[in-house]
Amino acid sequence: MMIRLMALASLLWLTGCADGLTTQAPASLAPARSGSLLQCDELRDQFKYSATRMESAELVQAGAVRTGPQPTAVTAYKTGKHCLIKGKMHERQGADGQPYAIGFEMRLPQEWNGRFFYQANGGLDGVVQPALGALGGGPLTGALAQGFAVISSDAGHNPRQNPYFGSEPQARQDYGYTAVGKLTPMAKELIKTAYGKLPDRSYIAGCSNGGRHTLVAASRYAEQFDGYLAGAPGYRLPNAALAQLWGSSLWNSLAPAGPTVNHPFNPNLKFPDIGAGFNAEDRQVLARAVLAKCDAIDGAADGMVQDVAACQKTFDVQKDIPNCTAGRDGKCLSVMQKNVIAQVFKGGQTTNGNPFYSPFPYDPGVSGANWATWKFVFSQALDPGALSHVFTSPKREVKAFDSNYDNLYAGIFAKPPGFSESADETITPLNHAKPANMKQVQQRGAKVLLYHGVSDPVFSETDTRAWVDRVAKEVPNSANFVRHFPIPGMNHCSAGPATDQFDALTPLVAWVEQGIAPERITAQVRGAGNAGGVNAELPANWSAQRTRPLCAYPTVAKYKGQGSLETADSFTCQ
Repeated sequence: MMIRLMALASLLWLTGCADGLTTQAPASLAPARSGSLLQCDELRDQFKYSATRMESAELVQAGAVRTGPQPTAVTAYKTGKHCLIKGKMHERQGADGQPYAIGFEMRLPQEWNGRFFYQANGGLDGVVQPALGALGGGPLTGALAQGFAVISSDAGHNPRQNPYFGSEPQARQDYGYTAVGKLTPMAKELIKTAYGKLPDRSYIAGCSNGGRHTLVAASRYAEQFDGYLAGAPGYRLPNAALAQLWGSSLWNSLAPAGPTVNHPFNPNLKFPDIGAGFNAEDRQVLARAVLAKCDAIDGAADGMVQDVAACQKTFDVQKDIPNCTAGRDGKCLSVMQKNVIAQVFKGGQTTNGNPFYSPFPYDPGVSGANWATWKFVFSQALDPGALSHVFTSPKREVKAFDSNYDNLYAGIFAKPPGFSESADETITPLNHAKPANMKQVQQRGAKVLLYHGVSDPVFSETDTRAWVDRVAKEVPNSANFVRHFPIPGMNHCSAGPATDQFDALTPLVAWVEQGIAPERITAQVRGAGNAGGVNAELPANWSAQRTRPLCAYPTVAKYKGQGSLETADSFTCQ
């Protein structure tokens, strides 16, 4: 669950005022001061910190750091010379008899920009991802390459313990928030030992569960970080997982019996192909209907829906798509299909009609393969186990299609014996229930920058907007420290027919350290020849270098009436 950071050379971020955003000058913190690495190999033996064991420290020469399964790595990131440190914190035997520890790695650049970057990882964690600070849609660079000292962790458990760690009280709490709370002070002391001074500025960032970690840190560790970069923040992760499971039963009602798909992680298992009843051709029918109704609202018929809110008021899945009368022909949907689509997009509900998760916006990105994978495959492969052990109490065996959703919803808030908190208390940010808690972030001059794909199939972008609106309602001048950037067409953290390659970290640093509030961030597509990887789902009639401004909510990108439809310069945020 992963922003993708773009090369500084291809970044364009602009500032100014826009309708709906306060123009009052925000507070800024002093800029970070650079430094050089004083030592590396010696750190394994010299650095001492409570409940911490240093496993290794080695100098890594400049070059490409590979990520993904070896030896065929999925991506290679160019980095400068740096010190790679690996270790563990709080090694213990859990109440379930299993060994636990908070595993971590830090990468300390030879030439340091004076900043600390906490890389919050996705999914259920459990793996120490390379500490590169490059998270999401085909990045060309990352925080490490930009000179940040970066830490990454497994959040307190190993992959073999997924999802069962959730039944161990301390392990669930470490995953929820305490791993960040334990690792951050240690990492800063390690930086002090390596460079001779503490970091001047500290940032935390991640997408999906990493976005959740980021907002949790804003609610619990406001004194530890100056900048929070939250991508597709699954801040109501238990609710979203339940909505996925609930939705899978509806999709299954459309699917013919018999067809199966492979389990994404276990080749010996198969799942019912619940996407067969709303297949790729059907999803294109919905995407084209949304475009036909909403594309031109922003002034440009360019295959993108920029004014998301206006589209939701305009588009009607029941009225704007023809009913099939003689089978599916790529131009219609059946009445049953439209009923299920409308129900799923309305959001998860209990049997008496009370919502337990947000609605999803209609957007052309429904055509994306990422959208289908999350809705039809991961809803069966991931969510039942997570709900069984991590997101609800007490422990139970949750199965797709035959679950008591009302009982599971109540389990999100239950506190069983041996646990000091419910799953909701442990996993969701405190400021979800009490947005006024964000005043602590505001008062110290820290900033929160969010981004979210409008066609995210698992964490609704509508839910992120709702969080931003709640903060705005309770905290005066909230736009001075909280800004959200929707990304039309983008699926979960990347992909879809979207401009999904951008650098949001540089504008965040400028906001924190110079007081320059970002009104727009320029993003580009990953077309042919893109060094960060090609997005195969881009429409053929788009330029391979198309750019668009990501506009700070509630402003939207509007066509100026002249200029190329392939460049961000032809659009203004208003």
